[in-house]
Amino acid sequence: MKKEIIADVNPHEARVALLEDGELAEIHVEMRGCERLVGNIYKGRVCNILPGMQAAFVDVGLDKNAFLYAGDILVDKSDFEFEGEKPEDIDKQLKQMNIRDMLKQGQEIMVQVLKQQGGTKGARVTTHITLPGRMMVLMPTVDHVGVSRKIVNEAERERLKDLFSQIKPEGMGVIVRTAAEGGTREEFESEMQFLARLWGKIQSKADFFSAPRLIHSEETLLFRTVRDLFNNDIDQFVIKDKDYYEKVLAVVEITTPALLDKVKYFDSEENIFDVYGIENKIEKAMQRKVWMNNGSYLVIDETEALTVIDVNTGKYIGENDFQETILTANIEAAKEIARQLRLRDIGGIVVIDFIDMESEENKQKVVEALEEALKQDRTKTNVLGITELGLVEMTRKKVRRKLSALLQTTCPHCTGKGKVYSDAAMAMRVRREVNRVVLHNDAASYLVEVAPSVAKYIIEKNNQNLAILADYEGLSFYISENKFFHTHEIKVTPLGGQGKAKEKAIKEAMVFC
Repeated sequence: MKKEIIADVNPHEARVALLEDGELAEIHVEMRGCERLVGNIYKGRVCNILPGMQAAFVDVGLDKNAFLYAGDILVDKSDFEFEGEKPEDIDKQLKQMNIRDMLKQGQEIMVQVLKQQGGTKGARVTTHITLPGRMMVLMPTVDHVGVSRKIVNEAERERLKDLFSQIKPEGMGVIVRTAAEGGTREEFESEMQFLARLWGKIQSKADFFSAPRLIHSEETLLFRTVRDLFNNDIDQFVIKDKDYYEKVLAVVEITTPALLDKVKYFDSEENIFDVYGIENKIEKAMQRKVWMNNGSYLVIDETEALTVIDVNTGKYIGENDFQETILTANIEAAKEIARQLRLRDIGGIVVIDFIDMESEENKQKVVEALEEALKQDRTKTNVLGITELGLVEMTRKKVRRKLSALLQTTCPHCTGKGKVYSDAAMAMRVRREVNRVVLHNDAASYLVEVAPSVAKYIIEKNNQNLAILADYEGLSFYISENKFFHTHEIKVTPLGGQGKAKEKAIKEAMVFC
């Protein structure tokens, strides 16, 4: 599989796309002033403690207070007395502790952002600090060694676990990332020392400043890309901006000099995303309906916490066997769903309504196809299986704001419903609004302004002798279309004598009732 990273950087935004065999697999966008908060470390002040929710709000200097669960609080065991000395007994008692025993209002604590703030919610934070590197994640507050599940070779897993147990700082923990596979002790020690020094600087800064204060910022999008995405599997890393190209070269030369030749500069005035056909793919990633190559399609409906995906056969008719046709469509859909979740960066609960299958064996094949396709996803996923209603339930870890939240906003007219009143329904609303205005006025004529489609509907009914406003004897109504009106807008204006305003209104009106 050919993999390419395409980076478009300008003073206003940075966009990084990952292409797999020419198809858009991931798109990351970071706008100036709206940089990612996940990974940032703050010194915060506890504002409110909510014992009923076992949580607290922490002021970290953002526009919304951060949310801290009791389970995300690191407790110093030496501060408490426990019954029994077994570690499992102490851990059990720690889980049962009240948050009031862990925190005090006004207390200053160091926290790290786990989840981006969005909508009405503030950022979610933890006191368990992690410092990511290219080959490892240092955990200064936890004494533990873990190895990425994506390293499947058991001998290599054991080698890495033993090696990192020897070189990690005492009392600290480490998670070994996939990029560490096949690495040497010297490479690991160099990065470990860098991260340990970084932690020392963070602690010193936290001791010096009072809350609320940003102590450490996560890397910018381009340098996170170098750290997290750029590896031996990537064929080329193309960057349009000359300054960032040179900065990336300098970083790669230090961290992974073997990949230096893969970094390319895009020396052209053209839009790099147009050249690689990415702009159109981003537009498609915003659409509710996703067509697949075999003619079937998905419908994706997103809410803040839940995403529902409906699979439809569409134009796909198969060949001979009906159940085989459904199975083929569902397996193709499973692969596309995994790609869409990754591309749109959808997190939270996902419910998938595949086309109904009779065979339990076929159902299992579809679930397995989905699980296999999700292995390409760097974000943690968990497929729970098929419910009694035939729906597939799964979760995907929510870390960043999803693509739709980054690039789109709620429609001010439909307020997120995605639907508006039909022209027929609007005509009846016009009738009721006219009635309200007529009851409180004694004018003989009225100007009714509506959206073009509604005006057209009322005129058609008038031409069919089904005039919407025919019940008002002795009154005159002038229907006018206003191209600036939204479908739901109605304006009824009583017209006085024979002044210029009335003459102009009558002249511009489309139809007289």
